[in-house]
Amino acid sequence: MRLSRYFLPVLKENPAEAQIVSHRYMLRAGMIKQESAGIYAWLPLGYKVLSRLEKIVHEEQQRAGHIPLLMPTLQSADLWRESGRYDAYGPEMLRMTDRNKREMLFGPTNEEMITDIFRSYVRSYKDLPLTLYHIQWKFRDEMRPRFGVMRGREFLMKDGYNFDLTREDALHAYNRHMVSYLRTYERMGLTAIPMRADSGPIGGDDTHEFLVLANTGESEVFYDEDVTRLKLGERAINYDNREEVAAICQEFTTPYARTDETHDAALFDAIPEGRRKVGRGIEVGQIFYFGTKYSEPMGATVQNAEGKQVPVEMGSHGIGVSRLIGALIEANHDDKGIIWPEGVTPFHVGIVNLKQGDAEADAACEALHDSFVALGLDPLYDDRDERAGGKFATMDLIGLPWRITVGPRGLKNGVVELTSRRTGVSEELPPEEAIARIAAIYANI
Repeated sequence: MRLSRYFLPVLKENPAEAQIVSHRYMLRAGMIKQESAGIYAWLPLGYKVLSRLEKIVHEEQQRAGHIPLLMPTLQSADLWRESGRYDAYGPEMLRMTDRNKREMLFGPTNEEMITDIFRSYVRSYKDLPLTLYHIQWKFRDEMRPRFGVMRGREFLMKDGYNFDLTREDALHAYNRHMVSYLRTYERMGLTAIPMRADSGPIGGDDTHEFLVLANTGESEVFYDEDVTRLKLGERAINYDNREEVAAICQEFTTPYARTDETHDAALFDAIPEGRRKVGRGIEVGQIFYFGTKYSEPMGATVQNAEGKQVPVEMGSHGIGVSRLIGALIEANHDDKGIIWPEGVTPFHVGIVNLKQGDAEADAACEALHDSFVALGLDPLYDDRDERAGGKFATMDLIGLPWRITVGPRGLKNGVVELTSRRTGVSEELPPEEAIARIAAIYANI
């Protein structure tokens, strides 16, 4: 992509309405535009990041054996009355009536609808286990939407639902989701800590929230610093192996980590003082085991091996895909702008032409751009007729992890400049070596 042909409405000044870093930089970098309170249009740069996150979530869900589908945004109120949640959910639910006076709602979550889909088709324990998920827009009418996409009213969420015959099977599904989420966040360059939490209106006995540490987080968190050092890395995981998956969950949940809602001061005080940490966290996902909370009232049953009809055991599992962008920026920025991790960057490398119109510089930039495209990478070439300082400021603001600077002086010496956005370190090397370096960085991402 050439920047002269791209839609990137960057702002030089900080918007007055933006209270936190992620909101400020998303507006300034031309990623979003507010349409009404808590509702945003996703402009090309923001939509590009959103799509990259969505792709990672899909890949990791399917690696864990979960099956994608797509449910509508509008739901029937009758389904929610079956579960007993229609009146109990509260004013966050956007209720409406269609032209035939049918009561509808804009889905804040999908437990009722997925249970209805399940009970319509599944009859036997032989069809279990089954985990279905989708990535869809949700709406919750927040009383005070704020902080941009961090607490919006409309948001993109991955929500998955498992159906199992026994509690033991359902708890394996719970563990499977925990591990798949840990891998998902790592691929995005985030350290998301699973913390024992409160189930809220979803319900259920077992639940963990995944929180990214950030000073702007809405949740107060208490944790053992050791938990921040845990990584899955490149280890291969057999999601069908219950013992292996349970062991990983134990590894990541044994160190103390809780939100203020479930904090136990006595347990926390037992941690060595040097490892006791108190901070704030941004919730980016949550998993629930709730047994037969929905299957019993809605008649989602299967015939077991003895021929008896039994309600299925269930759980639900959510990732706030659009909220993740805010969390990523809160965890990865400086005073110049965003610093995207390589796994989620909208463009893999930026190319800056210091002297647009110079035949040699133009040709070298075009060659770099086309070489990256041929390698399957996504470069952004700043070919605008603008001063170098303005080009550098734009690249720093939008946060591409790598920048190649091309100018007549360097080309006379056969080199370009490769710069890391995160460290600020620059290195001069021949164009073909710069291409090879970038290709190697993204080879395993």
